[in-house]
Amino acid sequence: MVGFGYVQTMARYGAWQNNSLMLAADGLEEAARQKDRGGFFGSIAGTLNHLLWGDRIWMARFAGTDDAHQPSIAQSVSEAQNWSDYCGARTAMDSAILTWAGDVNPAWFDGDLTWFSGAAQRDVSKPKTMLVMHFFNHATHHRGQVHAMLTAAGARPDDTDLFLMPEA
Repeated sequence: MVGFGYVQTMARYGAWQNNSLMLAADGLEEAARQKDRGGFFGSIAGTLNHLLWGDRIWMARFAGTDDAHQPSIAQSVSEAQNWSDYCGARTAMDSAILTWAGDVNPAWFDGDLTWFSGAAQRDVSKPKTMLVMHFFNHATHHRGQVHAMLTAAGARPDDTDLFLMPEA
């Protein structure tokens, strides 16, 4: 199930959806992006930053890219210093994910990945296939939260259905 085709599709989907949310949020005033809307990470900006933070952490583990700037989940809401920095970092991260998805060797999916988890405060070892599913599921989960907050703020992100994703 998880393999080369899956990561390519999900990387494209993630980039498409991240761009949609970024464009919709870009139409809001900074105060609207920062307003606490009751999400787990508070605001649109906080949740988008947490998502960027999580993507950086997992891609550092999967592909050796640069790690997140913030050391903890609680501090992840300030991964980017401002909206402009966020937009540049998000675009770069999506590019890195797309590159990884296009270049990953199918043999990479075999076996486990072991890392020190700051959330669990211990070493963890899990199958790479499960962790890749978690990586993409985590992103979809938080993008759904942002989509709801943006809609409530009057913004209009794109549809989220996978089958509606534009062709490359």
